[in-house]
Amino acid sequence: MSFSSNVKSELLHCFGEEQHCDLLELTAVLNLCGQIIENENKICVKVQTENVVVARKSFTLIKKNFKIDCSITVRRNSQLKKNRVYILSAGENESKAKMLELLERCGIYRNGLNCIEFVPAQNELFYGTCCKKAYIRGAFLASGSINDPEKTYHMEFVSQSEKFSLRLMEVINSFGIESKCIQRKEHFVVYIKDGEQISDLLNIMGAHVSLMDFENIRILKDMRNNVNRKVNCETANLNKTVNAAVKQIEDIEFIRDNYGLSYLPPALYNTAVARLEYPDASLKELGEKMSPPVGKSGINHRLHKISEIAKELMKGMG
Repeated sequence: MSFSSNVKSELLHCFGEEQHCDLLELTAVLNLCGQIIENENKICVKVQTENVVVARKSFTLIKKNFKIDCSITVRRNSQLKKNRVYILSAGENESKAKMLELLERCGIYRNGLNCIEFVPAQNELFYGTCCKKAYIRGAFLASGSINDPEKTYHMEFVSQSEKFSLRLMEVINSFGIESKCIQRKEHFVVYIKDGEQISDLLNIMGAHVSLMDFENIRILKDMRNNVNRKVNCETANLNKTVNAAVKQIEDIEFIRDNYGLSYLPPALYNTAVARLEYPDASLKELGEKMSPPVGKSGINHRLHKISEIAKELMKGMG
């Protein structure tokens, strides 16, 4: 299974502390993938999803909190032949009053206005932080996904409604997470790309096993990245040292072949001889081989002077 599927499978068994938490989780699911069919005598609530976990969790939430019988049917997706679509139906054998109670407690039916309408969860539905966590959990089950952290850090919630997406973003950001909302064709996407914040959100939703897996992958990736950075840095320094040594030797050989090394002052002569004898030595190592030893900055200064002399001699020769 994908990492995203593993997270949802874990959330199937995660429930809120109180009944009002369950209601907020159910509210998020209904807002994002629910449908209401109403006639004079009946109200039926349907949840259509390609993930069996969403159907099972919705079944449990409705049965547990409202004692309403539900059924789940399966059919093939006509557009994606390999995918199954799960349709949960609730209310076919229940009174209209009982279904209105469910919708009212989920903030969908407003009795004062005698209106059934999918609206973003209002503040009065949230009793505390636990409800916000449940709402995010329900939203992820209904429309969320998370990339394999081995590849990239990306978590998103997709909705056809801008108002639902903005409300979800507001709830997520109330935990100090910086989610953003963009429009992608006909959908609105709330997304997070920071690995640490995705980790925080997994913890908020209650996916603690997935959180540990995610963190283990993050640690390994960070270790690999650190090793690669060190290797690249050391390689760059080595290349720089080798290139500098090659240029120094070329300058010394030019002076030797055209004027003789005795052309150089004694200190520079000794340095030139040492460089030819130890072409692979670093500045520090080269300085230690001198008699008496010379510091790194001293050797660097002498080699720089040799290069300047070689440059002037080259100019003189045209």
